[in-house]
Amino acid sequence: MDKIAQFVQKSNCNATTVAVFGAIGAAVVAFKALSFFKVLVDVFFRSGINVKKYGAGRGGWAVITGASDGIGKEFAFQLASKKLNIVLISRTESKLKTIAEELEQKYNVETKVYAMDFTKGADQDYQALQHLLAPIEVTVLVNNVGTNHEIPTPFEQETDKIIKDIVEVNINAAMRMTKIVVPQMVARKNGLIINLGSFAGLVPTPFLSVYSGSKAFLSSWSQAIGAELAPKGVQVQNVNTYFVVSAMSKIRRATMLIPMPKPYVRSVLGQIGIAGGASTPYTSTPFYSHAIVNWLIDNVLTRGFWVKQNYNIQTDIRKRALRKREREAAAAKSQ
Repeated sequence: MDKIAQFVQKSNCNATTVAVFGAIGAAVVAFKALSFFKVLVDVFFRSGINVKKYGAGRGGWAVITGASDGIGKEFAFQLASKKLNIVLISRTESKLKTIAEELEQKYNVETKVYAMDFTKGADQDYQALQHLLAPIEVTVLVNNVGTNHEIPTPFEQETDKIIKDIVEVNINAAMRMTKIVVPQMVARKNGLIINLGSFAGLVPTPFLSVYSGSKAFLSSWSQAIGAELAPKGVQVQNVNTYFVVSAMSKIRRATMLIPMPKPYVRSVLGQIGIAGGASTPYTSTPFYSHAIVNWLIDNVLTRGFWVKQNYNIQTDIRKRALRKREREAAAAKSQ
């Protein structure tokens, strides 16, 4: 009888253990399901803060870096369509003047342009920008300018110039531009800072180590200053971006995962203050397919798995890029 009692007691204990772990498992699954449902609600049904809050139609100005092409140019057009005046900053003055003229004619807004090479990090450029922006009411800053490795490259083989350029453009430019405009935003207790981040800052990317590190910095820095500035009325939003058709991405054809700049920028401006697929503070992944991928990265498999995936992807891209260089070199030699 004692053995039967022990068996029954042990069976009851095992059943209780299974029930407890089953309940925990069900709770985890339910939590994951709810978090995924929230992503879908964010990207398909919720509307973010209206840019009218940031002076649209009331004399406010948006400052956009890297404004002559791609995402930056699209930000200029969409913000101008919402009646924000526009400051365009990029390398090529002729392109900036052409865009400025089109914005003025199409949307009846004011524009200013300033041509500079952000890789130089010249103090005189930032001093000139400070002088240019001081008299106007800057309500929006889009830190869009960025640069990348020419091809996936092991860190020890990368050139000092490319390393310096990435740090100067992707990190220093964002900080220096923000430092120029934040004091007046804080004084008015109103402003919006959009930092163009990357999935390379979400998951470390081998062979793009400096670019990946720069975007990880941008993510962490955005969260830090976001917490500082939120009580002062300034909204900071680091935007997790997967691929978008652009000159920098070297992608020319749009897919479900790789949108054109127009729908991508529309999603960013339509979901200001909404997380979308992002799980970190002061961060947004607004484009629907990017949001779903972001959720998968955060909730499915391990971070080590995703780093290994990035390693494999970039290894393949590097091999193809090196073969292309060899073909081009051979063709040039034969001429």
